[in-house]
Amino acid sequence: MTALRLRLTALSAALALITVTTGGALAEKNYDTGANDTEIRIGNIMPYSGPASGYGVIGRTEAAYFNKINAEGGINGRKIKFISYDDGYNPSKTVEQARKLVESDDVLLIFNSLGTITNLAIQKYLNGKGVPQLFVASGASKWDHPKEFPWTMGWQPNYQSEARIYAKYIMKEKPDAKVGVLYQNDDFGKDYVKGLRDGFGEKAAMIVAEESYETSEPSMESHLAKLKAAGVDVFINVAMPKFAAQAIKKMAELNWKPLQIVSNVATSVGGVMKPAGFENVQGVLSATYTKDGADPQWDNDPGMKRFLAFQQEYYPEADRRDDAVVYGYGAAQTMVKVLEMCGDDLTRANIMKQAASLKDFAPDTLLPDITINTSPTDFAPIKQLQMMRFKGDKWELFGAVMSSKLGH
Repeated sequence: MTALRLRLTALSAALALITVTTGGALAEKNYDTGANDTEIRIGNIMPYSGPASGYGVIGRTEAAYFNKINAEGGINGRKIKFISYDDGYNPSKTVEQARKLVESDDVLLIFNSLGTITNLAIQKYLNGKGVPQLFVASGASKWDHPKEFPWTMGWQPNYQSEARIYAKYIMKEKPDAKVGVLYQNDDFGKDYVKGLRDGFGEKAAMIVAEESYETSEPSMESHLAKLKAAGVDVFINVAMPKFAAQAIKKMAELNWKPLQIVSNVATSVGGVMKPAGFENVQGVLSATYTKDGADPQWDNDPGMKRFLAFQQEYYPEADRRDDAVVYGYGAAQTMVKVLEMCGDDLTRANIMKQAASLKDFAPDTLLPDITINTSPTDFAPIKQLQMMRFKGDKWELFGAVMSSKLGH
């Protein structure tokens, strides 16, 4: 009997230890709405229709990348449920879709939704709800204000900073230039114009003409005619892909051949350069932070090998020449990195904490020497770009990687 009592006592102690240990492990798991032991719900809003529909490829790429992660076992055993809605690049529709994602679909966060005006329409709502608006697919400077908007963070380089790099390049290479700008009449376009003026500084008078367009316009012809008439010899094309390609084609019809710089958002070979006509884009300049999926120089690059293997298996219909595919892959990789860093603490606060502590993270598709770095006071993950020139059927990099973080 004594021996039996001892065994029962030992068994009770062991069960108690198991209970305490298991309870402790369960207690370490911390979830907010949108996460549990098996699932992480991520919301996204994309212009799958409307004037910016070319960017819809980003959302499709991200969906395919998350499918890859799920097929490999998920993140710490949890599968990603990616819920992506169309807003047609209409801010009022963006608001409707954001509310649906947060209040009906119970997502943990909103990831990489596209557009400046569209994300501005939901920024206050998401910050008021304490829902991460993470890695916004827009280079507006408004995503890097952690004190005012602690739940909003961008991903790509800042538009103003990119524009300042162009101003520096022009002042060095063509100091007597007469600069003309075509820009979208919203915060996206105005950010570039401000960056250019700041970059030129005391030489801002080099900008001799500015023309803004609306996304409802059928043609860029009248704007280009005015810029040509103003004697512009350096043309800065700040437009979304559809309108950038229209402008380049119209310039050829007008037989107008200034030095041309296109903003990074419109550098896709498949989405802009090819539709505009390769014969019309020779010598066009821009700046980039990502590798070109169509450039054979990256054929033996380990990161691009992984990207191409992903594309072939999970998104074979995608055009590797489309920068939007490269972009979506890099953004999705960054999102996965943050979720991995969260471990079993999948609260919204911890997601923002981990997103604000990225150190030298290098997604497969970023250029060498360009890495992602953030801090609690720095919500601008990518801060470097390299100039490039279009030649033949692809972009050629030149010069050194330059920092675009020139202050605010």
